[in-house]
Amino acid sequence: MFFSTIGNKFLPSFSNLLWAINSAILLVFAFPDYDFWFLAYVALIPLFYAVEQEQNSTAKSFVLGWVWGICFFFGSCWWIAFPMKTYAGIPSVIAYAMALCATIIVGLFPAIFAAILANLLKRFGVSAMLFAPFIWVFSEFLRFWLTGNNWNAIGYSQAFDGIFISLSSTGGVLFTSFIIIIVNTKLYFFHKPENNKQVYFMALVFGIICFISWNARKNFNTSNSASKVNVIAVQPNVPMNGLNLEQWKRLRNRHVELAETALQKTNDNRQPTIVIFPESPMNFEYAKDSEFREFIKNFAVRNNVSVLFNAGEPVYPQYVNREPETLTQEQIGKMSEIYNSAVMVDERGEKVAQFDKIHLLPFGEFIPLPKFLADYVPPVVGNFTFGKEFDILNFGDAKAGVMICFESHFPSLSREYANREADILVEVTNDGYLGNTPVLRQHLANAVFRAVETNRP
Repeated sequence: MFFSTIGNKFLPSFSNLLWAINSAILLVFAFPDYDFWFLAYVALIPLFYAVEQEQNSTAKSFVLGWVWGICFFFGSCWWIAFPMKTYAGIPSVIAYAMALCATIIVGLFPAIFAAILANLLKRFGVSAMLFAPFIWVFSEFLRFWLTGNNWNAIGYSQAFDGIFISLSSTGGVLFTSFIIIIVNTKLYFFHKPENNKQVYFMALVFGIICFISWNARKNFNTSNSASKVNVIAVQPNVPMNGLNLEQWKRLRNRHVELAETALQKTNDNRQPTIVIFPESPMNFEYAKDSEFREFIKNFAVRNNVSVLFNAGEPVYPQYVNREPETLTQEQIGKMSEIYNSAVMVDERGEKVAQFDKIHLLPFGEFIPLPKFLADYVPPVVGNFTFGKEFDILNFGDAKAGVMICFESHFPSLSREYANREADILVEVTNDGYLGNTPVLRQHLANAVFRAVETNRP
């Protein structure tokens, strides 16, 4: 009797659950590695229909949105289990269960969307669907604001071939999400012939947006700087673990081989040249490793290039070369505090700049828990200190803002660089350690939007 009462109060009908699940599956196929980006413009229609059917129950609509969110996020982000299995040694069943727990949490935000939409539908009828684009963007913004993560916001599905991506130069990725929901809403009205007014209104809005998009594309130009610089970007896949010293050195030499092969093909030797190595991850320690400092210096001087590379750098470098017996216990403790950094040396092999990663990866590079709990949860990569400075690096006469791995997910960082007159954005990452999973292109989608949003290459 109890379970029957709970079911009647909270569980949507089986057919409406299937509509929500089908909607989520359609949207999964709009994202990498499937890349059927056009499906995003129709994927929400089954969810709209299911919510409209359950509009008299806020609880049932909430559950519909929750089921939708769990299915979509697990279907597009199952790769979360890969590093847990591969590097932390967690059994597959537990790793996927933990990934499912994460999707249960982020699935609450589409649930909020569905609950709000159901209440509006109950009050205003189908005309309330006009509010859907605004509620959806609110739910995506809320997710980013509360969790610091907006991975696979619906707008990111358009990164590689989407026709409205240029609009993000004025409204960011959330504006692209807004456009996608407008199209879904407009098409949804077509199954209700009595809603001609809403169809005409949505058509007018859509036409205005098409014109804005066409105008934005026509005026889009990333050549916003007269400065020129040759950039050699090296991107081999570097495993996170399982390397002995000999294998590690072979991979390091591979960086050099790739760079020097590209340098031989560079036609314009009159311009400054920057060689960019990827995130290691954390194989290099420039300040602490004299052999590596000499290695990088020889490469830079031999090829007359500047080099940008990833390194684990001490927060207190003044302690690095001190004899242990001259240090206090407090100073010894501080020696272990390090940044995840991007270090730059010039053509003479001398260090000229350093950017310390500001947005660290939760559970990968720090544990977002109280200290009494964090001490029992080891981070996957290491425990790093947050950087605080928005350092701009000189690339010849040009200026560059650097993002390390996860940081390309934060529009605020690239906007800050643009405000500080950076001419280009540089993303150093090493997604190869995540294997042959969709995260590689999903991550790249973030960088694509940061470039379009700031009008920077």
